[in-house]
Amino acid sequence: MMMHYKKALLLMGLSATISAGYAAQRDTTLAPVETQNPNSTYKPAFRGQTRIGGLKTKTSYTATIINSTLKSPWGIHVLPDGRFLITEKGGTMRILKATGEFDKQIAGLPAVVAKGQGGLLDVTIDPAFAANRMIYWGYAEQAEGGSILAIAKGKLSANESKVENVEVIYRATPAYNGTLQYGSRIVFDKQGNLFISTGERSGNDIRMKAQDLSAGIGKIIHITKAGKAVAGGPFAGKANALPEVYAYGMRNPNGLAWNPTTGELWEAEFGPRGGDEINIIKPGRNFGWPVVSYGIEYSGEKVGDGIKQKEGVTQPIYYWDPTISPGGITFYTGNIAEWKNNLFVGGLSGQHIARLVIRANKVVGEERLLKDKNERWRALVTGKDGALYGLTDSGKLYRIGKK
Repeated sequence: MMMHYKKALLLMGLSATISAGYAAQRDTTLAPVETQNPNSTYKPAFRGQTRIGGLKTKTSYTATIINSTLKSPWGIHVLPDGRFLITEKGGTMRILKATGEFDKQIAGLPAVVAKGQGGLLDVTIDPAFAANRMIYWGYAEQAEGGSILAIAKGKLSANESKVENVEVIYRATPAYNGTLQYGSRIVFDKQGNLFISTGERSGNDIRMKAQDLSAGIGKIIHITKAGKAVAGGPFAGKANALPEVYAYGMRNPNGLAWNPTTGELWEAEFGPRGGDEINIIKPGRNFGWPVVSYGIEYSGEKVGDGIKQKEGVTQPIYYWDPTISPGGITFYTGNIAEWKNNLFVGGLSGQHIARLVIRANKVVGEERLLKDKNERWRALVTGKDGALYGLTDSGKLYRIGKK
């Protein structure tokens, strides 16, 4: 009798597991959220690489504007005490209270080229910030031949009024006489080194530099806090290659985030007309631009020869056509259980936040959040209180959390 009872429990557990599995599948087999026609007739390399099934959040949540006075904000980082460190493209760095009110304005930053997509861009803090108070940021800097993405660091003063001993630790060469596509996201790895995304500056006369290992643009760069190449990089010792290049073939990577479940670095980048990508960054990989793309030129012509797959080029995990213009990305680590470890992508031209459910490094479901707000979502982060926070180009900071 006991044996039959245990067997029944086992079967019940198995049935529950299967039912849960089917329920999870049902959650992600709604119609794809994208209903517009694609710009091209290109076919994905594998099933689920684009227009995956939709899903819908079951938890009740609300989006509240907690600050509406920011001026073209770009970067956001949560300080150890829960306040927000925020950059504005015009060259201002601010601290907001956790509740959104203005707290401090930080002086002492170098001049920025605040034109087009340039200006004061991403910001982060040293992993040992509580002890050393070091801040790192990216900005468009005037240089011979045009402008350049520069990465600087400085110490936040004790009264939080300025950064001290500012030092530029990296410049993504070459400079270019244009104002577009700087990239500029910055994240620290577990060893205390920096990963930086750099754009290829857009122009037809320079974008091929994304494939050039002697150029710092159109790349994922890996450097120490002193701005030196991290030892043992994939191109260290290779002739005519910058040793700090970690991966290449990027167009305009505005999103970088660590996947908390796998420890892998994920990236989001703009395509032209279509072809926005989500990638997992691996050392030495070529991500294709401008030779391989699922997008087309703004003119409607093919990008190059219209190649979508090529030997030696890493395929995106996911792509969009038409474009959503992905800005900042974050893996959610807050207190809404069904969002846990989902990838959230700020849509600029798409004017929504894309929620992507990830399983085994595949996108298995997509949801569009806050489309009704008509906002361009520039950067996203999980706050200390477990809510999702989003910066918009219109100057707002939203708190998105449980009702």
